Amino acid sequence: MDFASTVVLGGFAGFTIFIGLPVARLQNLSPHVRAFLNALAVGILVFLLYDVLGKASDPIHQAITDAHTQNVGNLIVLVLLFALGLGVSLLGLVYFDRVVIRRVANETRTGEATPSQLALMIAIGIGLHNFAEGLAIGQSARAGAISLATILIVGFALHNATEGFGVASPFTSGAGKRPSWRQLGLLGLIAGGPTFLGTIVGYSVYSTPVFVLSLALAAGSILYVVAELLNAGRKIGMRELAMWGMFAGFIAAYLTDLILTWGGS
Repeated sequence: MDFASTVVLGGFAGFTIFIGLPVARLQNLSPHVRAFLNALAVGILVFLLYDVLGKASDPIHQAITDAHTQNVGNLIVLVLLFALGLGVSLLGLVYFDRVVIRRVANETRTGEATPSQLALMIAIGIGLHNFAEGLAIGQSARAGAISLATILIVGFALHNATEGFGVASPFTSGAGKRPSWRQLGLLGLIAGGPTFLGTIVGYSVYSTPVFVLSLALAAGSILYVVAELLNAGRKIGMRELAMWGMFAGFIAAYLTDLILTWGGS
């Protein structure tokens, strides 16, 4: 996959977030719809987490084999980068949420912040982890792992479409006026644009250590979002519908991966 194709597809994966943003202009979205879409995103992301962790581990397993006859330094570097990437993305988003998003949410309850401000903070948080996703797409394509790059593009595109609901959620509470289309467009650029930028950076600077680090960053951000979506799902309720949604999302992602692997074999 060449640079231009990778960048275009990476941009597509990020900007599907605009699909979910118009929900911000709806005031009474059905709980059934919200529960199913939320669970569908969880199912997709659980498969992506499994796939990304597996691909990130491949170079580490090879380094273990090489360490028997060569210097173990490469193995140590890759393991440290894996742990660093996972920790930075997962814990970094946790503390960003704690310091920024939760603080603004608390201010919202006291009347000091608006739904617009809260939506902006959520968009920034999503943008941070979308940059890591873009890195993973770019690195995979540059490494020649076309099936992985494609499943990442498809999976992140579906996931980002549901992330639009997360950005839109502060507006659906009925507090405050409906956002303008211009405001939603800006929020979409903040949340989805970093996927495009991350794809460019990931494709431009390739090496095995960067490949492992990028996938670890993506895995940490996926793990964080899965935890957040599960928490949101518990608040919505409708457990049986949610389980069907998770099943549908996981199977859809799994079948997509099988089709891409078949096509690339």
